[in-house]
Amino acid sequence: MTVKASIKETTGAAEEELGEALGDAKMADKGRQLRNEGRVENGKTPKTTVPGTQKEKHHMGS
Repeated sequence: MTVKASIKETTGAAEEELGEALGDAKMADKGRQLRNEGRVENGKTPKTTVPGTQKEKHHMGS
């Protein structure tokens, strides 16, 4: 675990929660991306649910 990755994960989680509370999906998504970046750097699996729900994201094509 690195300090930088832990800070990314924590900051991203806070931004994600704030975005959800404000109803700002763009902010929540940005926070989720930062959170996942930190999680991956720390060897954890990324969160795959849509911010604010427990539903899995479905990617259409690549």
